[in-house]
Amino acid sequence: MTVTVDRPAGLASVVAPDPVVRRLAVLALALGGFGIGTTEFVAMGLLPDIATAFGVSEPAAGHVISAYALGVVVGAPLIAAVTARMGRRKLLLALMAVFTVGNLASMFAPSYDTLIAARFLAGLP
Repeated sequence: MTVTVDRPAGLASVVAPDPVVRRLAVLALALGGFGIGTTEFVAMGLLPDIATAFGVSEPAAGHVISAYALGVVVGAPLIAAVTARMGRRKLLLALMAVFTVGNLASMFAPSYDTLIAARFLAGLP
């Protein structure tokens, strides 16, 4: 079911999506936001394991959290400026793809430096 919203003269009418579709879209965005937030902070509980696995100190292992946060700081304004004219759907899909690739690279990182770079990449979107 679609709902047509009338606009003032001179503006085309807009077809609003079905309320169920809107709710699913909001749910998808909420889950995405939860996933992104969790990705940044779950590493805190893993710092001893990360330090052991990569042979670095726990403070150095903490840089994986900082790398993700730095990616967010760099990525947010950069993405906002570069993608201002891009469609929202395509943009969200592209950013989630970058996020997924960054997290997969983190999961399979063979070295500490690769892990830091992958966490930065995951933070960009």
